[in-house]
Amino acid sequence: MIAPVHTRLARALLPFVRQRRERPRAEERCEICSAPIEERHRHLVDLRARTLACACAPCALLFTSGATSTWRTIPERIHHDPALVLPAEALAEAGMPVRLAFAFFHSGLQRHVCIYPGPAGTTEAELDPAAWRALAERSPLFAAAAPDVEAILFHGERESATVEAWLVGVDRCYELTGSLRRLWRGFDGGDEVRAALDAFFAALRERSRPLPEVAR
Repeated sequence: MIAPVHTRLARALLPFVRQRRERPRAEERCEICSAPIEERHRHLVDLRARTLACACAPCALLFTSGATSTWRTIPERIHHDPALVLPAEALAEAGMPVRLAFAFFHSGLQRHVCIYPGPAGTTEAELDPAAWRALAERSPLFAAAAPDVEAILFHGERESATVEAWLVGVDRCYELTGSLRRLWRGFDGGDEVRAALDAFFAALRERSRPLPEVAR
C-alpha cells in the first residue's frame, strides 16, 4: 500500500524537523553567499544601499581589501586615546549638543555625518566642517577611522563636563541604537536604558586598546 502524499512528505521532513529541534537558535546565514554563520560573526556595509549585512568569515575576508565598490567589511578593532579629554562644549560647537552620538565619513556625500541614537532609532545631524576639523586636531583617533565602516563614538555622563571618545565599527554603533530603541521607556529612557548604556560602555572600555599611533 502506497502511503498518502502528506505521510510520505512528513517522513521525508522528519530528519529536518529533528535537526531544527536540536538547534538552540534559528540558523543564521551569510547575506552574500548564504553559508551558515556563527552567532558571533562579521558585518559588511553596503555602500550603495547604506545598510549592514551579516557575513561568513571567507566573505568578510574577501571584502576587507575593498574587492568591490559595493561592499566593505567592518573592522573589529576598538581604540581610544588615553590622553584625549573632550569638553562637552567642543562637541556642541561641532554641532553635537547631546552626549551620545557617533560620527563617520560618508564617502558618498564626501563629508562627515553625525548620528544620534534615540527612542525612535537614529537622527542625522549636520556637522560644522571647521568645528569638526578643530575637534579632530585634538587626537589622531579621528583621522584613523576608516571611511564608511568605522566611527568615532562619543559618550558623556550627565554630571561630567567631559565626553569620552572611541574608534569603533559602525555596526557597534547601530547595535547600541537598536538596544536603546527596544528598551526606551518614558521621557529619559528609564532604568533599563541606563543599565544597557552602562553595560555597553563597560564592555567597550574592557576591550578598547590605545591606538598604536597614540600609545603612551
